[in-house]
Amino acid sequence: MSRRTTPLWQAAMWRLSGTSLLRHLDRLGWNPVDHPDRRSGKMGGMSEIDGMGTERATCVLAPNPSAMTLDGTNTWIIGEPGAEEVVVVDPGPKDGKHLRRVAGVVAEQGRRVGLVLLTHGHPDHSAGAAKFAELAAGQGRRPVAVRAMDPKHRLGDEGLVEGDVVTTGGLELRIMETPGHSDDSLTFWLPADGAVLTGDTVLGYGTTVVEGRLGDYLSSLDRLRTFSEEAGAAVILPGHGPRLDDPIAALDHYITHRRERLAQVEAAVEAGARTAREVVEIVYADVDKSLWPAAEWSVQAQLDYLKDRRAP
Repeated sequence: MSRRTTPLWQAAMWRLSGTSLLRHLDRLGWNPVDHPDRRSGKMGGMSEIDGMGTERATCVLAPNPSAMTLDGTNTWIIGEPGAEEVVVVDPGPKDGKHLRRVAGVVAEQGRRVGLVLLTHGHPDHSAGAAKFAELAAGQGRRPVAVRAMDPKHRLGDEGLVEGDVVTTGGLELRIMETPGHSDDSLTFWLPADGAVLTGDTVLGYGTTVVEGRLGDYLSSLDRLRTFSEEAGAAVILPGHGPRLDDPIAALDHYITHRRERLAQVEAAVEAGARTAREVVEIVYADVDKSLWPAAEWSVQAQLDYLKDRRAP
């Protein structure tokens, strides 16, 4: 879970979830409407999100669009061709219609849910997990566990940690710990499809909010970049937004964007800024002041990172 609570920035983000927010989010570090892969044609269009995927993974889009969730939460149904059991990743919010739809898609495939996994514990990914497990258990006439890193989001005794391999229904789904967006963020590697399921660590467009330690997030991005190249990853299946068919380009964009923003903050500090507010007044001078509380939170994470990096 997150190291810090963020009621101020969350309130600002939700209150300003209209066009004014969307115009300025890039300057705060996470623009949900601008991404090089969108401009280059290397990502699908918005209408293609629901039902997108790979041979083994299918997306069911939750009806919870917002400035923070983009088009909605991507729930993933993953199963080996011909297998009787599937794994469902991130059932999404506690929305009965969506949960029943996911269960219905599995039933239409003539299969049953064997296991539920969570990429992390944020409510738009996890709030519906227990209810969905109950629905799935009723259909399959057997208990369905929910596995997550954080014990409070689990249903059953088994969690998820680095190096775990899920084999439900004959799958091979490998678990990687990628903290930063949240302290409990995980990435799932589906080698048979060359697919990386990134949760909110990498989105289908825009950049993500970092609630954990920025240093952890940068390390996670670097690790995913190296892993994707060495493993020959073919596609990123994110927690929000369309699939990314060029994982290396997407990760390079994320890393470059974060490093550029960090350099701007560092330059402001060298120019005399001492507090997050003072940095915001320099770096975000052309941003609507109503967004400065969110900017201050983002800058503080960067200041903490710079301080930790300089410590002996």
